Amino acid sequence: MMLFSTLVLAEPILAAGANGLPYVVPIHPNLVHLTLGLFIVAIAFDIVAALYPLEKPIFKFLAIPATSSGLYDVGWFNMVAAAIVTFFTVAAGFYEIILADPPDDVVSPWGMNATDTMVWHGVGGVLLLALIVGMTIWRGFQRYLWREDRARQVDWSYLLAGLLIFALMFAQGTLGAHLGGDFGVHVTADRLIYSGVNPNEAIDMPLAKTMKDPRVVGSRDFGPGSGPEEVLAD
Repeated sequence: MMLFSTLVLAEPILAAGANGLPYVVPIHPNLVHLTLGLFIVAIAFDIVAALYPLEKPIFKFLAIPATSSGLYDVGWFNMVAAAIVTFFTVAAGFYEIILADPPDDVVSPWGMNATDTMVWHGVGGVLLLALIVGMTIWRGFQRYLWREDRARQVDWSYLLAGLLIFALMFAQGTLGAHLGGDFGVHVTADRLIYSGVNPNEAIDMPLAKTMKDPRVVGSRDFGPGSGPEEVLAD
């Protein structure tokens, strides 16, 4: 009996909304951009730090107080943050894939249906997670053991590997864009249109509603019913 009551109470929370999720904004796409930003910044700052001897006159001319050690610190801590965040990114992605209900009569620009796209996107996500964690471990060994006493804290092979991962991220991001843009996975408007519902009638849009039926208020300074005439009369 208690279990049944718990399920009944939890049903409104677990029930999917118009986007097919129990919450308004999908989590995975937002965490994806955080993963991308952290990893790209990490590799970019390590590249700038590795080329610091060539760039030092430019920093000096622009009066930018940059040091190679500071640039390497940014690269290291962003890489650690990318590894941590990506665990949540992949977890949220698999959870939202489980709840996805894409159309089966649409093909992506890459010639794949929704199921194949989701499978490859999921495999790519796990692969990227493993690569980012591996890059973080590799970066840590360079920072604290292998190149601790050297001016250049990272190997050129490490930077090249980071650039190659950029290409994989581009392909992975394109698959994700196909899921949202072509298949409408967890896109509220697409799901409503596919179901034959007009999104403008089904969704309460504050801007459109305000423009159609604006609120009538009194004077900004004196409030409703307290216009300048009443104040002057007093």
